[in-house]
Amino acid sequence: MTVLTKLTTAEAKVFLRDPGAPAVVVGIPLALLLVFGLLPGANDPDPKYGGQSALATVIAPMAVTILLAMLALTQFPNTMGTYREKGLLKRLSASPVPPSRLLAAQLLVNLAAAVVVVLLIVGVGRLALGISLPGNPGGFLLTIVLGAPALFSVGLLVAALAPTGRAASGIGTALFFPMLALGGVWVPKEQLSPVMQHVADILPLGATLNGLRATWAGNAPELLQLGALAACAVVCTTIAARVFRWV
Repeated sequence: MTVLTKLTTAEAKVFLRDPGAPAVVVGIPLALLLVFGLLPGANDPDPKYGGQSALATVIAPMAVTILLAMLALTQFPNTMGTYREKGLLKRLSASPVPPSRLLAAQLLVNLAAAVVVVLLIVGVGRLALGISLPGNPGGFLLTIVLGAPALFSVGLLVAALAPTGRAASGIGTALFFPMLALGGVWVPKEQLSPVMQHVADILPLGATLNGLRATWAGNAPELLQLGALAACAVVCTTIAARVFRWV
């Protein structure tokens, strides 16, 4: 068994032993889906959404996006900040195990959790609420493949600088809520001003959400959104790698 495999297994056990983390990660997106999904007419075709239901084209993509953002901007940076605060990263830097392996293990655990909950959202939505499956599954997967690294790269940048878990949580939360407001979560993109629609298209959370909305409705994601996600992942990861503090 490789070092990375051992660390990933250990980090997964730590993640599951924390009663709050799995409950929040699984509970909030599914609760959002179920609360809105049980409202009368939520799954009825709506002309405002091209004949698709609001549940399939707004609520389900929103639940997936909020899941990814919560893991990337709060859970992941908080864990790494806590490890730095407790001196774990410093001890690893003086050991034969490269501390970057712990970073990779944390990313793998969070990404695995994201995959499981995305499947739950799609499965529960389909079986319990009758939500249609993503009409463009290839575009849906592409949006997640680009959106998750983009959001986690922002979280990595927070984790690179935050001295403690509390600081990381504070910074992550300070980014999370404005991204919700500007990315089209609180107010659908169609109801934003033209300028704010462009802002939503280039923010990582907004680009992910609007790409998922388009692909769930059977359309292709916009190239601007995909390009913004790829650029965010590259830029933020590069900066984080240069400024990451192990102590």
